[in-house]
Amino acid sequence: MYKLKDKEMIFIYTGPDGSGRKTLAKMVATTFDMETIPSFTTRPPRPFETHGKDYHFVGEETFLQMKQQDEFLESVQIDGYYYGIRELDIQKIFNKHKIVYLTLNTEGAQLLKNMYGDQVVRIFVYADRDTVMQRQKERGDDELAIQRHMNHYDDTMAYKAQCEHSLQNYDLPQVSFQISEIIESYLERNLIVTDY
Repeated sequence: MYKLKDKEMIFIYTGPDGSGRKTLAKMVATTFDMETIPSFTTRPPRPFETHGKDYHFVGEETFLQMKQQDEFLESVQIDGYYYGIRELDIQKIFNKHKIVYLTLNTEGAQLLKNMYGDQVVRIFVYADRDTVMQRQKERGDDELAIQRHMNHYDDTMAYKAQCEHSLQNYDLPQVSFQISEIIESYLERNLIVTDY
């Protein structure tokens, strides 16, 4: 298992599918020169997703072979699909950055929290049931996928209380500003605001 060095941190965005986790994560990342690591998954790509950027989309045989070779730092199975973060990718990214972010389901978030404790900060992003359903429709998810996501909505929402921070996402710029302030508070950079 990769050992996080002093001052290395992982910020994890988690919450219901359609809450805007990925969009917020990308917005905030530009402020902090943060990079992310795409997970590997066996599920098919959604219309708006890019291989290698959003996920590494692989066949089940490939995934299970990687798992057997202990390539994954963590892996979970949800609704018949596998998801995992490759340990090598974590090592590589920390060679260049002190802080990274991941967008994970609650299972993945909990696994990494168990591994790295205080060096993992979970940011739970959520919206009400109707809003997340609407967002999934707008991004082109089919009815079956939406139903599958909504089957997990209540369980996912129950995880909110375990996370270090939770934010309701109805205003992207406002919430991204709040998250930036949260991340800044962990970095202890002691930035001094000067008046000109």
